[in-house]
Amino acid sequence: QVQLVESGGGLVPAGGSLRLSCAASGRPFSSYALGWFRQVPGKEREFVARIRMSGGTTYYADSVKGRFTISRETAKNTVYLQMSSLKPEDTAVYYCAADRDGITRIATMSGSYDYWGQGTQVTVSS
Repeated sequence: QVQLVESGGGLVPAGGSLRLSCAASGRPFSSYALGWFRQVPGKEREFVARIRMSGGTTYYADSVKGRFTISRETAKNTVYLQMSSLKPEDTAVYYCAADRDGITRIATMSGSYDYWGQGTQVTVSS
Protein backbone atom coordinates (compact mmCIF):
# COMPACT_ATOMS: atom_id res chain seq x y z
CA GLN A 1 0.00 0.00 0.00
CA VAL A 2 1.51 3.30 -1.10
CA GLN A 3 1.34 6.09 1.43
CA LEU A 4 2.23 9.72 0.88
CA VAL A 5 2.48 11.98 3.92
CA GLU A 6 2.88 15.73 3.48
CA SER A 7 4.17 18.15 6.08
CA GLY A 8 5.47 21.68 6.32
CA GLY A 9 2.44 23.81 5.51
CA GLY A 10 1.54 26.90 7.48
CA LEU A 11 0.99 30.65 7.46
CA VAL A 12 3.65 32.87 5.90
CA PRO A 13 3.70 36.55 4.86
CA ALA A 14 3.90 37.52 1.22
CA GLY A 15 7.50 37.37 0.01
CA GLY A 16 8.34 34.66 2.51
CA SER A 17 9.44 31.07 2.09
CA LEU A 18 8.19 27.67 3.11
CA ARG A 19 9.35 24.10 2.50
CA LEU A 20 6.94 21.22 2.07
CA SER A 21 7.94 17.59 2.48
CA CYS A 22 6.35 14.43 1.14
CA ALA A 23 7.42 11.09 2.57
CA ALA A 24 6.53 8.12 0.38
CA SER A 25 6.35 4.53 1.57
CA GLY A 26 4.98 1.16 0.53
CA ARG A 27 7.10 0.10 -2.44
CA PRO A 28 10.19 0.99 -4.47
CA PHE A 29 9.77 4.32 -6.19
CA SER A 30 12.62 4.27 -8.70
CA SER A 31 10.23 4.14 -11.67
CA TYR A 32 7.87 6.72 -10.23
CA ALA A 33 7.58 10.45 -10.52
CA LEU A 34 6.30 12.44 -7.58
CA GLY A 35 4.52 15.70 -8.01
CA TRP A 36 2.88 18.55 -6.17
CA PHE A 37 -0.56 19.91 -6.91
CA ARG A 38 -2.58 22.60 -5.20
CA GLN A 39 -6.24 23.35 -4.88
CA VAL A 40 -8.41 26.19 -3.64
CA PRO A 41 -12.12 25.75 -2.91
CA GLY A 42 -14.26 25.76 -6.01
CA LYS A 43 -11.36 25.29 -8.42
CA GLU A 44 -9.69 22.38 -10.16
CA ARG A 45 -6.60 20.83 -8.68
CA GLU A 46 -3.64 22.59 -10.30
CA PHE A 47 -0.29 21.10 -11.23
CA VAL A 48 2.70 22.74 -9.52
CA ALA A 49 5.83 20.65 -10.05
CA ARG A 50 7.07 17.13 -10.70
CA ILE A 51 10.30 15.17 -10.28
CA ARG A 52 11.42 11.78 -11.50
CA MET A 53 12.74 9.71 -8.62
CA SER A 54 15.30 8.13 -10.96
CA GLY A 55 17.50 10.82 -12.40
CA GLY A 56 15.78 13.78 -10.80
CA THR A 57 14.39 15.44 -13.94
CA THR A 58 12.07 18.24 -12.93
CA TYR A 59 9.14 20.05 -14.50
CA TYR A 60 7.27 23.14 -13.29
CA ALA A 61 4.11 25.03 -13.94
CA ASP A 62 4.79 28.45 -15.44
CA SER A 63 3.13 30.12 -12.46
CA VAL A 64 5.83 28.88 -10.06
CA LYS A 65 8.88 28.66 -12.30
CA GLY A 66 11.78 30.54 -10.76
CA ARG A 67 10.13 30.69 -7.33
CA PHE A 68 9.59 27.04 -6.40
CA THR A 69 12.12 24.23 -6.44
CA ILE A 70 11.28 20.54 -6.25
CA SER A 71 13.93 18.11 -5.07
CA ARG A 72 14.21 14.57 -3.78
CA GLU A 73 16.13 12.51 -1.28
CA THR A 74 15.99 9.01 -2.75
CA ALA A 75 17.42 7.27 0.33
CA LYS A 76 14.41 8.51 2.29
CA ASN A 77 11.87 8.34 -0.55
CA THR A 78 11.12 11.96 0.26
CA VAL A 79 10.33 14.86 -2.05
CA TYR A 80 10.55 18.52 -1.10
CA LEU A 81 8.97 21.66 -2.48
CA GLN A 82 10.92 24.76 -1.56
CA MET A 83 8.66 27.76 -2.09
CA SER A 84 10.11 31.26 -2.16
CA SER A 85 8.79 34.73 -2.99
CA LEU A 86 5.38 33.52 -1.99
CA LYS A 87 2.30 35.42 -3.12
CA PRO A 88 -1.23 35.48 -1.70
CA GLU A 89 -2.39 33.62 -4.81
CA ASP A 90 -0.19 30.69 -3.78
CA THR A 91 -2.60 30.08 -0.92
CA ALA A 92 -4.06 26.60 -1.32
CA VAL A 93 -4.06 23.07 -0.01
CA TYR A 94 -0.96 21.42 -1.42
CA TYR A 95 -1.07 17.74 -2.30
CA CYS A 96 1.71 15.29 -2.99
CA ALA A 97 0.99 12.70 -5.70
CA ALA A 98 2.74 9.68 -7.21
CA ASP A 99 2.74 8.64 -10.87
CA ARG A 100 3.70 5.00 -11.46
CA ASP A 101 4.69 5.83 -15.03
CA GLY A 102 7.32 8.31 -14.03
CA ILE A 103 9.87 7.56 -16.71
CA THR A 104 8.06 7.64 -20.06
CA ARG A 105 5.95 10.75 -19.69
CA ILE A 106 5.58 14.17 -18.10
CA ALA A 107 2.11 14.21 -16.57
CA THR A 108 0.52 17.44 -15.43
CA MET A 109 -3.07 16.26 -15.19
CA SER A 110 -4.24 15.09 -11.79
CA GLY A 111 -5.94 12.05 -13.35
CA SER A 112 -2.55 10.69 -14.40
CA TYR A 113 -1.44 10.24 -10.80
CA ASP A 114 -2.15 7.04 -8.95
CA TYR A 115 -1.67 7.93 -5.29
CA TRP A 116 -2.33 11.05 -3.24
CA GLY A 117 -1.45 12.43 0.14
CA GLN A 118 -3.93 14.05 2.49
CA GLY A 119 -2.81 17.61 1.71
CA THR A 120 -1.28 20.41 3.72
CA GLN A 121 -2.58 23.98 3.95
CA VAL A 122 -0.39 26.85 2.81
CA THR A 123 -1.66 30.35 3.54
CA VAL A 124 0.18 33.44 2.32
CA SER A 125 -0.94 36.67 3.94
CA SER A 126 -0.81 39.98 2.09
